[in-house]
Amino acid sequence: MPTESLCLSQFTIQSCSARETGARNPKWAQPRLLDLQRGPSRSRYMSTSSCLSSGVGDKDGVIIVDHGSRRRESNLMLNEFVTMFRDKTGYPIVEPAHMELAEPSIKDAFSLCVQQGANRVIVSPFFFFPGRHWHQDIPSLTAEAAKEHPDASYIVTAPLGLHELLVDVVNDRIKHCLSHVAGDADECIVCAGTNKCRLYRTALDKNTE
Repeated sequence: MPTESLCLSQFTIQSCSARETGARNPKWAQPRLLDLQRGPSRSRYMSTSSCLSSGVGDKDGVIIVDHGSRRRESNLMLNEFVTMFRDKTGYPIVEPAHMELAEPSIKDAFSLCVQQGANRVIVSPFFFFPGRHWHQDIPSLTAEAAKEHPDASYIVTAPLGLHELLVDVVNDRIKHCLSHVAGDADECIVCAGTNKCRLYRTALDKNTE
């Protein structure tokens, strides 16, 4: 029996064998590279060609979603990152979203993408590792948002994870903070005005001296 087409949207990745054997609640698995089949798909999800078109196009909307914070400055920083991302990539539709605690929500950002002409929404979690928020919360919130836009497809991409470029980012942060402590550099935009980037020493108990 031919393998059914798969769509890489979380919670919609199911194997043909799982359905045929009657298995209930199949667990999500890391998607593998697929050999695209020819002919029409029998899947109840979108066709493979729709889901796997490579590259971000004019009809794609990108949502960069972080956790969200009660601290206004942290939320505004996501807006700055989205501006940087949009300017560098040239993608026409890029929106920020917070998973919780702040607005815009994923639902708000999804609607904004569709209003700007997106027929596919790419949700990119601004998280380091695949924890519960990536496995459950963000896919659930995205699926709920998509219900109001039945003509739009969506995908939740992988978090940042183990990417070699992150080594350079972390190293750059460490070096800059040490330079600031040494008096050779100003505070970076993350620490500016917080007085957090400094050396701390734990005071010894006089009775132990």
